[in-house]
Amino acid sequence: MAQKPSTPKGTRDFSPQEMLRRKYIFGTIEKVFQKYGFLPLETPAMENLETLTGKYGEEGDRLIFKILNSGDAWKEVSEDVKAKLKAGEEVHPGKLATQLSEKALRYDLTVPFARYVVQHQNEIAFPFKRYQIQPVWRADRPQKGRYREFYQCDADMIGSKSLLNEVELVQLFDDVFTDLGLAVVIKINDRKVLSGIAEISGQPEKVVDMVTAIDKLDKIGREKVEEEMRNKGITDDAIARIAPLFSLSGSWKEQRPQLEQWLAPSAVAQQGLKDLAFTFDAVANMKSARLEFDPTLARGLDYYTGAIFEVKSSEGTMPGSICGGGRYDDLTGVFGLKGMSGVGISFGADRIYDVLLETNKFPAELGASTRVLFANFGEAEAVHCLKLLRQVREAGISAELYPDQVKMAKQFKYADDKGIAYVAIIGDNEMKQGIITVKDMKTGEQKAVKPEDLVALLQ
Repeated sequence: MAQKPSTPKGTRDFSPQEMLRRKYIFGTIEKVFQKYGFLPLETPAMENLETLTGKYGEEGDRLIFKILNSGDAWKEVSEDVKAKLKAGEEVHPGKLATQLSEKALRYDLTVPFARYVVQHQNEIAFPFKRYQIQPVWRADRPQKGRYREFYQCDADMIGSKSLLNEVELVQLFDDVFTDLGLAVVIKINDRKVLSGIAEISGQPEKVVDMVTAIDKLDKIGREKVEEEMRNKGITDDAIARIAPLFSLSGSWKEQRPQLEQWLAPSAVAQQGLKDLAFTFDAVANMKSARLEFDPTLARGLDYYTGAIFEVKSSEGTMPGSICGGGRYDDLTGVFGLKGMSGVGISFGADRIYDVLLETNKFPAELGASTRVLFANFGEAEAVHCLKLLRQVREAGISAELYPDQVKMAKQFKYADDKGIAYVAIIGDNEMKQGIITVKDMKTGEQKAVKPEDLVALLQ
């Protein structure tokens, strides 16, 4: 019985039509990255497992796809471990895992970037601004808008603590989504404010557990968030003390005095509020996006230390964010380079694609790559067409010659299916008269032109 072809769960094929649309997204984002002075970078699909583990929190670590050391990794397991397993003795999972797998697929582009910076620190001019557009992999449960293999488009600047970087990234978000024609809300918070809330609760050591739970508020609701906190050892008294967080509402200007009063005992929270005030004032008016303060925005990753961002579409039904990012003060420290502050953002290209498709925001002309198809009437005519084909291509126009001599109906259908705008017809009559009959596939209108006028017509 023949094997049924399929892709692994959480992955997808992309048709030519989809690829044209994806290239439009990547091209739009890349153009803005370059406008802001970011330089391109690529890192390998796999990293050493130790490079990735311990950087994404407990939940993130569980979603890392590990790679077997070889096609037959079992051969590389030490004899003492094999003997213990055969005898039914207990072997520490970590010990077995490292013998089977020393590498993993990258979970995001930020940690590989930090590794790159440390490894190449003597060749880099700081502050270093780089962008990266590559796939990442997560062993997550596939659902709408969430895939196991997906592209990230990241921009990071490292080696500067200036809040002007945060301001630039907000403006960069605004430029990209203005160019894509999509209305978005850029949500912003600061991890220092959340650290202050943990301080006020009386359990500052539980800041990571609190932040991870708060980050799920819009997905699971307050009751479940509080339940998760209790499960992580956060007391009812601490939960009661952070209750004002859940009732905050209104604009940044309305919430700021309430937060300053509530978090008055926390110096770190006051600094966070001051930083947010600077960002809001400096960003000022935007082209199309809206900047909004969200005190419950937490972003569950351990490495954020300052401003945090999430972008949500104001159009369509896509749940969750389509971009995210934030400030990290010492991500490179784990690789031996201390005090290297950075800030970065990531565009979720797959989610952006789904929103643009749902809201019909893709330009119509992306539907085809070929502008003109030369019809095939036979060998002599085809050879004649090859010269014209070269001239058209050299003028920068995408063109092709139908490879087989088949009925015109079939060749027209091919042009229709591919969304080709024009068909150039050169049969025996046209060759004798030294003309080309050009058919507009949208209107059906046919026009006879001289070979030297073809390029002008197509342009």
